[in-house]
This record gives sequence, C-alpha cells and structure tokens, in this order.
Amino acid sequence: MSEIKLVIADDHELFRSGLAELLGKHDDIKIVKSVADGKEFLDFIASDAAVDIVLLDITMPNMDGFQVLKKMKALNSDIKPIVISMHSDGNYIAKCAKSGAYGYLLKNTDEDELTLAIRRVKKGKKYFSAEISEKMINFMSTQNVSANLLSNKETEVLGLISEGLTTKEIAAKLFVSTRTIETHRANILKKLEVKNTAELIKKAAKINLI
Repeated sequence: MSEIKLVIADDHELFRSGLAELLGKHDDIKIVKSVADGKEFLDFIASDAAVDIVLLDITMPNMDGFQVLKKMKALNSDIKPIVISMHSDGNYIAKCAKSGAYGYLLKNTDEDELTLAIRRVKKGKKYFSAEISEKMINFMSTQNVSANLLSNKETEVLGLISEGLTTKEIAAKLFVSTRTIETHRANILKKLEVKNTAELIKKAAKINLI
C-alpha cells in the first residue's frame, strides 16, 4: 500500500497532537506537517510540498476552513481535503461538500472510521458517513423546498421583515397597502410553518432565505 502523506490543520494543539499520535500507528499514513491555521497550511503547500490529504478544521484563526477550500479550488489543487469538525449542522456539511471537500468527519469520530475515510479519499473517492449524509440531504431538501415555495414578492417582504421594518413601513417602501403586506406575511408564516416573526427569522436564517 502506498504511503499517504497527510497534513493536519487545526488551531487546537492538543487535538493536532492526539491525531498525529493516533495516525502515527498506521504504517501507510505519514503526517508531513501540522499547522494551526489556514494561512499556515497554504504557505506550506505553496512550497510544492508533497501532500495527498489535509484534515481540515472549519473554525480557525487567520483563515478558516471555508476560505481554505475556496482557495484550494481556485488553485485547482490535487490535495484532497477532509473536513474534521465539531459542527454537525447540515448547512456546514453541504457548504463544505459544495466547496470541494472529499469527506466530512465529526471530531468524535473513532479511529476506524477516520482511517477508513483517509484511505478511501486517497483513492479519489468521497467519504460522508450515513449520519453526515442524512444531515446534509435533510438541509438541502428543506432549503430547496422553502426557496421554491416563496414567490419573489414574498421573498422581498421577508427580507424587509428581517431588517426590522414594520408592516406600515414595508407597505410604504413597496407602494402597496398594509393589507397586502399582511397577506404576504400570513402566507410566508404558513409556508415556512412558523407562528410568529421571531420563529420566522430563525427558520429563514437557518435555511438561508435571508
């Protein structure tokens, strides 16, 4: 089995050390570098270092995981990123997958799954566990349904509600009656299955409508 050259990019030193020790037991995996942020990682690969995979945290100083994924995509890098994060939200997972991540693991992942993901990604395959895939699919299906349900005018009204404008202010801004705005608001609440403005803003933000 060919050696897998791997970089760990995470701002927590203890986590990096633990990962390095864990993976160091496997003959086919070699940790070539351990870095504390995205900028340090990009500086390292700019030196043409031989790297197959990066285990990438999302929340890092200087340059976070999302920015690193975007930069790697722009550079058309051959290095395959596996995101390893404490965030289990479908939004994060979907965003990483769309940005070029080959895999997504949670930080409580066990050794067997971690090494399985690394070896599978080295072969050019994607690795998203059943649990992670389900979260991503649930998020994407909810987002698409909600986005399609709202009309252009309802989306416009929702945006103004989220800015804190009153019904009267929105009506004046859109040159319509307050009754029209109240109708739009009632329809939006019904379509997004929420009862009040606070729930509406929370749900709309969660599914990226605002």
